[in-house]
Amino acid sequence: MEEGKRQRQVAGALQEQFNDIFRRLNLSMIDGGMVSISNVKVTPDLLEARVYISLFQVKDQAAVMKKIESKAWEIKKELADKMKHQLRRIPVIHFYNDDTLDYVFKMEEIFKKINEKEK
Repeated sequence: MEEGKRQRQVAGALQEQFNDIFRRLNLSMIDGGMVSISNVKVTPDLLEARVYISLFQVKDQAAVMKKIESKAWEIKKELADKMKHQLRRIPVIHFYNDDTLDYVFKMEEIFKKINEKEK
């Protein structure tokens, strides 16, 4: 099913706020790696938000995700303060590790090996 206009608007606004909140809570740099919000998807009823987090050069991704999950209440409180005039209800937040960047690097390595074999 295709996303509606309101879903995209809310997801975009949430993504901006999440990026700002992560900077303020010092969650954008963890363990020498960079943490960023790659995407936000909102359900059609606007009551749940799936936040996809991209981790770049982070040694222990599971520990970083656990740390973010432990700060979920604080993140939601900050979000509620920022978005209380735009949304009736603040959505339930679910964090997911976005491994697209890892997949891209893996595919590049495969293509390099294929090119080396051809030469």
